[in-house]
Amino acid sequence: MDLRGKTAFVTGGAIRIGRAICEKMAERGADVVIHYNRSATEAEQLKKELEQRGVRAATVQGLLESEEACAQLMKQAREALGDIDILINNASVFNKHTLEQADMAAWMGEMWVNFFAPVQLMRAFAAQTPSGKVVNLLDRRVTTLDPACVPYWISKKALADLTRVAALHYAPRISVNGVAPGAVLPPPGEGANYIKEYAGHVPMEVQVTPEDIAAAVLFVLEQDTITGQIIYVDGGQHL
Repeated sequence: MDLRGKTAFVTGGAIRIGRAICEKMAERGADVVIHYNRSATEAEQLKKELEQRGVRAATVQGLLESEEACAQLMKQAREALGDIDILINNASVFNKHTLEQADMAAWMGEMWVNFFAPVQLMRAFAAQTPSGKVVNLLDRRVTTLDPACVPYWISKKALADLTRVAALHYAPRISVNGVAPGAVLPPPGEGANYIKEYAGHVPMEVQVTPEDIAAAVLFVLEQDTITGQIIYVDGGQHL
């Protein structure tokens, strides 16, 4: 796919990895709808920066917590910039809950944002386009077990399996791929040394950046022969 003139909808696009993806999309000439929840200032600033690069940009705000909310966000995105050609399910919630610590609120909070919302957004996306592309942001943990963050791990593993099922279901008109980052940015409030101390062994001994993740997203978007794949951008950590 030539991204010039295409329109992308990026959930959680105002900050961190989502911001890097939006910037890369604009570099390729794509128009971008930036979804955010609480990062209004960052979203509006990014919108201005993207417009200065010569593409159209818009922002939409909303929680990813119900079928109706997801349908409304897709509607708002289309009203802002027209039909959507590309859906990037980037928004995510991460909390550390063991199996015993996780109550139903914890389960549903992470399952909705990390799994159910991508389901609903993909369905809404597919209903409004004859052809297009979807990229789901996953996590290198999907190849392992992580008892420290069970709801999060389950939600991302479910999204990985959904990515492959959706690739079959929507072929040939829509491709669906996943990008699975390793440790990229420290949690809010933590310094740069946090990743070195807590991320674990990285075989390639490199620090993954948001730009690395965005480059992988662009790679699968620009290839018309790839679907149902998961690209791990983690320095080999998933191994």
